[in-house]
Amino acid sequence: SNMSHHLPKLVFQRHTKQLLCFSALPTVQNIKENNYLYPSKVCDTPFGLPPLTQVAQRRVKGYQNKHSIQSFRTNSEAHFRSVATMAQNTTIGSSEGEGRTVECVESPELIFRQLWDHLGGSSTFTYLLADPATKEAMLIDPVLEMVDRDIELVSSLGLTLKLCLNTHMHADHVTGSGEIKKRLPGVKSVIAQASGAQADVYVSDGNEVSAGAVRVAVRATPGHTEGCVTYVTPLGGGMAFTGDALFIQGCGRTDFQGGDAGTLYESVHHQIFSLPETYKIYPGHEYKGRTSSTVLLEKTQNPRLTKNKEEFIEVMNNLNLPPPKKLDVAVVANRRCGL
Repeated sequence: SNMSHHLPKLVFQRHTKQLLCFSALPTVQNIKENNYLYPSKVCDTPFGLPPLTQVAQRRVKGYQNKHSIQSFRTNSEAHFRSVATMAQNTTIGSSEGEGRTVECVESPELIFRQLWDHLGGSSTFTYLLADPATKEAMLIDPVLEMVDRDIELVSSLGLTLKLCLNTHMHADHVTGSGEIKKRLPGVKSVIAQASGAQADVYVSDGNEVSAGAVRVAVRATPGHTEGCVTYVTPLGGGMAFTGDALFIQGCGRTDFQGGDAGTLYESVHHQIFSLPETYKIYPGHEYKGRTSSTVLLEKTQNPRLTKNKEEFIEVMNNLNLPPPKKLDVAVVANRRCGL
């Protein structure tokens, strides 16, 4: 196939599940001849589109999944360049019982899980970050219907949950922060002061929150709502948890909760696109089976945010989207930390 040259050469050691090499882009034939080992199951993804390493495996086996190949092509160079920075001593995989885990990373500096809401209907990503040394952890954007899963995951990994961070006051689902606090005394909720929601800790641009040695910086990214923030860490090769400010090849709507298209455009360009280009973008939602992107890809390929500001405002002001299904319930509950 003329797509085969886009395959990255990811070499795993089967018995340790360790990423051993990151180098040139081989052909499918070369992968077959050299018996490069791909893990049979990187994680349990609920999407039609599997994680990138599984796409590679399917491609080697000759599957002709158009969407998988396209995702592999558009995510190849920048995505895998950022993965390369954390390849040494990093294990990628999933554990039994973690269900609906999308991306998993364990290294001496970070335990990371990307989780997906398959019960609440919001297609929300929740993120777990933890310090392997102290076992202290934080959750970003927990969902009420997925609290059982999140608590079980924290317990199975031997972690102590310290913080529940929200990127903004959500309108499409009820946050799980309040329920988690009820069931795990000592956990503190975190949200932007500008959100108008209740929390134990209020943050604003330039603040930092931590769980053990895992520190995330707060960048104000209003526009979807008045109180949106992006959480950024240099760990894992660089990660930005953008909530609804920036999606993969898209962005959040701007027609309610104090949203403003011009403000969102400035927020993304100044607060997210100014990050190193290899930083991975982890959005608040995804509806087409993708899991993450990079600053470089979104800065150069996002169909909305590569427009000039005036064109972007025109697009956003004419989306004519229906209200979120849970708008009335979610906003009221989320003003009270989901209770």
